[in-house]
Amino acid sequence: MNLNGILVPMVTPFDSNNKVDTARLHELALAYIDKGVTGLVACGTTGEYYTFSEEERATVLQTIAQAGKGKATLIAGISDLSADVAVRRAHEAKRLGYDGLMLSVPPYSLPSQEGIIAFFEYVASATDLPIIMYNFPARVGVEIEFDTVARLARHPNIKAIKESSGNFSQALRMIQANFDDFQVICGCDDQPVDYFFWGASSWIAGAANVFPDEQIALFNAAASKDWDMAKKIMTDMYPAIHSMESGNYNQKAKIGCLRGTFDAGNVRLPLANLSDNEKQEFLALLK
Repeated sequence: MNLNGILVPMVTPFDSNNKVDTARLHELALAYIDKGVTGLVACGTTGEYYTFSEEERATVLQTIAQAGKGKATLIAGISDLSADVAVRRAHEAKRLGYDGLMLSVPPYSLPSQEGIIAFFEYVASATDLPIIMYNFPARVGVEIEFDTVARLARHPNIKAIKESSGNFSQALRMIQANFDDFQVICGCDDQPVDYFFWGASSWIAGAANVFPDEQIALFNAAASKDWDMAKKIMTDMYPAIHSMESGNYNQKAKIGCLRGTFDAGNVRLPLANLSDNEKQEFLALLK
């Protein structure tokens, strides 16, 4: 499972009837591959996976797999309130040819660290696909703490963590720990230069739907240790990224898709669509 580079947690295009637009989804996956992204993440938060029926989920996974198999690393989001459902989703991803999985702590239940360890070990032991843990306490209510990561990093099927807490001190501590056969992935749209400077080599960012070219260029600049160029690219993207991080993230990822040239449709409830004025204000930041 190659994670080095930019992986896009893809938005899910919806048509005028708010149904999954498979033709547009396929087209978008190919566009990202053509631009040179390392991987595609299906059924992630940016993809509004929590609004899908089981049939829609299968359709989204199949469509992205058809577009990307053999061309990019394919990661399936398998997060759910239930450990058994997460296992079922892991098996589904395996059948469809995905290379790896991404899994968050279940939201709402607020498990202890012992519960988090048991949850990830249960799912990881039920599949042979590698797992990226997803630490996003603002979404799920609890953090995967450092000692928990250290424990879970020893599991043979747990290979990485997407760190989206916003706490770079936590990320740096994990990077410095240098766990065996384990990657710390930047999951914060405004912190990639910091991550790459300290040795991380992967960025999974919803803003890659908006800025795939720029994020690949930033990654390449960092790989070449051209930190001035990396900072310049980040500076250019920052107004739009700051706007996304400040609220209505999914809406802006769709509005700005391929820097505003691709119509990904509206968002689904419970998210509310932006007004025309709000859309124009965000699009202006992309220029």
